[in-house]
Amino acid sequence: MDRRLLKSKQTAIRRISRCVASAALIALLAGSSAIEAEAQSKSGTTIGQFLLIEPSARVAGMGNAGVASFSEPMSAYFNPGALGHLERSGAQFTHSLWLADITYNYTLVALKLGYANTLLLTVTSLDSGDMPVRTVDQPLGTGEQFSVTDLAVGVGFGRRITDRFSGGVQVKYVREQIWNSALSAFAIDVGVLYHLPFQAYIGASLSNFGTRGQFDGRDLRIRFDADPLEFGDNSALPAALETEDYPLPIFFRVGLGLPLSLDRNNSVKLVADAYHPSDNKESISLGAEWTFMRTISLRGGYQNLFLDDTEAGLTLGAGLERELGGFGVHFDYAWNDYGIIGDIQRFTVSVDF
Repeated sequence: MDRRLLKSKQTAIRRISRCVASAALIALLAGSSAIEAEAQSKSGTTIGQFLLIEPSARVAGMGNAGVASFSEPMSAYFNPGALGHLERSGAQFTHSLWLADITYNYTLVALKLGYANTLLLTVTSLDSGDMPVRTVDQPLGTGEQFSVTDLAVGVGFGRRITDRFSGGVQVKYVREQIWNSALSAFAIDVGVLYHLPFQAYIGASLSNFGTRGQFDGRDLRIRFDADPLEFGDNSALPAALETEDYPLPIFFRVGLGLPLSLDRNNSVKLVADAYHPSDNKESISLGAEWTFMRTISLRGGYQNLFLDDTEAGLTLGAGLERELGGFGVHFDYAWNDYGIIGDIQRFTVSVDF
């Protein structure tokens, strides 16, 4: 009975793995074809822009080029296929004071289910904080406060299908709220990662392929006068403004990662990603990481090369890793230059178990 149950579980896992790999490849091909149809930049035409904020301080220090990386659970943000290559379970938290003093937080838990399977849970939040309500008639403020909040909750699964190939998928619920109006949408991320015969890794992923979102809420409720020139009619009819619906920013990545061991104490990793977004033009990001005695890391890179009118550019970072009581503890820091807009700093704390 136990053998039959074990065989049944193994068969189910193999079927799930094939479904994940097939869905990843189909979605990657479909998404890249759909994106390729876009001939010009469409900046500002998609919702859920907070989904494009890269959470990992480690990868951010290397130019945000992470589609071929699997050194931490947050690699799943760049490529869900990296989940299959993870060696340990882990929990990570990133905090960043984003542009204009907006608070960004990202929490992740990755649980290994045997050797080949990994389950992923993520929560992303963005909060503007309270801001004064201003109108044309009262530019200094009405005395009211409003805020903008974004939230994404994701569940993912990855599997190492062979010793070289892995695939993964993540499903996300996305919500954006501006004062008393909000929209919601669902999205899926898929990706694959392959270990080439000569040390290098190649990865590809499609992010935010999902439904469209449309704002609705109390702020869109108005009083309407059907005919302002008519006297004696009801000049305060209850009505609602209808907003257009917009898509999420679909993002196709493909990249290479090359880990090199220089000697017993020194190792280097080189990474390069190419991006094809639905709401902007193509670009390339490059990065490198030097690690000494598997403890101290220094990183550098450049993001969004060849992208017109971008303020992104140089990235720098550092990391510290220690084993404490059987747990791997990591602290990573990244600094990203955004030109005249300012700079961004990220802090990531990780625990492997």
